[in-house]
Amino acid sequence: MAKINWRKWNNILHRDIGYLAVGLTIIYAISGIAVNHVADWNPNYSIHTEKVRIEPIESIDGMQSEQLVAGILTRLRIREKPQSSFRPSPQEINIFFKNRTLKLNLGTGEGEWEIVSERPILHDFNYLHLNHAKKLWTYFSDLYAVALLFLAISGLFVLKGKNGLAGRGKWLTGIGFLLPLLFLVIYKYL
Repeated sequence: MAKINWRKWNNILHRDIGYLAVGLTIIYAISGIAVNHVADWNPNYSIHTEKVRIEPIESIDGMQSEQLVAGILTRLRIREKPQSSFRPSPQEINIFFKNRTLKLNLGTGEGEWEIVSERPILHDFNYLHLNHAKKLWTYFSDLYAVALLFLAISGLFVLKGKNGLAGRGKWLTGIGFLLPLLFLVIYKYL
């Protein structure tokens, strides 16, 4: 019976599974960087504003919200039906549409549109990375996580000698374990 060359098979599987994982790794890496900075920017949506002005609305006492909204939309020639509206103060109104919000000061007639749009590509990457798809994607991403685990472990045994795990590999692997532990201790326990 022939002896199985485990290192040869390790390297073959590491290489081929690595090739399969490249696309998803790029998606997860880009999304991960974007989501890491969620405090600095919105990685899913871009929001921009546009100024708007209408004639001030003088007598709003006793006017129903629906009448007020209808009058504003008529003045702005908007036919889209709003989803809802809100009066943060007697002189202000916010009118909500699917992907935009009108914020208007009734006394001055000045306001702005806040328009929300998906960031191309990045929104889709985040959708997958954060598992908003659920269903079958959950199992596919679990399989990807198992593949990454295999790549991490099998990668330890690709090289032999001074460049492998017996040599400098053990030191680099140790550092790779210690760095996250160090950050965990600093941020969570100190």
